[in-house]
Amino acid sequence: MNNRLTMEDVTMAYDNRVIAEHLNVTIPDNTFTAIIGPNGCGKSTLLRGFSRVLNPQHGKVLLDGRQLDSFKPKEIARELGLLPQTSIAPEGIRVYDLIARGRAPYQSLIQQWRTSDEDAVAQALASTNLTELAARLVDELSGGQRQRVWVAMLLAQQTPIMLLDEPTTFLDIAHQYELLELLRAFNEAGKTVVTVLHDLNQAARYADHLIVMKDGHVHATGTPEEVLTAEMVQGVFGLPCIISPDPVTGTPTVVPLSRSHAEA
Repeated sequence: MNNRLTMEDVTMAYDNRVIAEHLNVTIPDNTFTAIIGPNGCGKSTLLRGFSRVLNPQHGKVLLDGRQLDSFKPKEIARELGLLPQTSIAPEGIRVYDLIARGRAPYQSLIQQWRTSDEDAVAQALASTNLTELAARLVDELSGGQRQRVWVAMLLAQQTPIMLLDEPTTFLDIAHQYELLELLRAFNEAGKTVVTVLHDLNQAARYADHLIVMKDGHVHATGTPEEVLTAEMVQGVFGLPCIISPDPVTGTPTVVPLSRSHAEA
């Protein structure tokens, strides 16, 4: 099968200020891809380009060989689900009703709410441990709970490709790993998952494909074993380290060095 989502010589800009350029990126199908890199390197911009939130100044973003901007919004929404970095819920909306909005791509003015919609929302609530909060107002929830509601809305959308921009940022450490396990399970069930992550060790443990960004360019791509080296971490992040196997998974783990050890 051909890889469904690709970029060809793409330049991304905001108000003619170039953020990333000469991007030639392929998202392998049915993989868990993590986009990593220092702050301001273009990670979120790359994800926005793949979701059509930001159109390229130059080059092509392709879905199934067809330019993304040629799709109707509902066509895209059935194929690509996006969890942006920040989201604002409508005032007074309840958890269930916000998650139910994930079913919008499958609805029409004449179509009634179906059993399949009910099942999708129930599954999304259960997967994110929100079932007991379904009747609560989103405004009443903690930051971590709200983030799980947005993730649940994305899950309810049931797209084959899921794009998530820093989904673990507002979660405590237990829920970070819970979410990553959930995303990995969806990937193992056949979905293509693409997410921006800051934690290199989480990226190496859960992703099977990494995209490393630096200064608006793709610095490296490949498996965690191929990409996550001490030289890369030093060159991209400015962090002296050693790479050691994760004692649980065997995947590469970044162990930072203190200044005295780095200079020794």
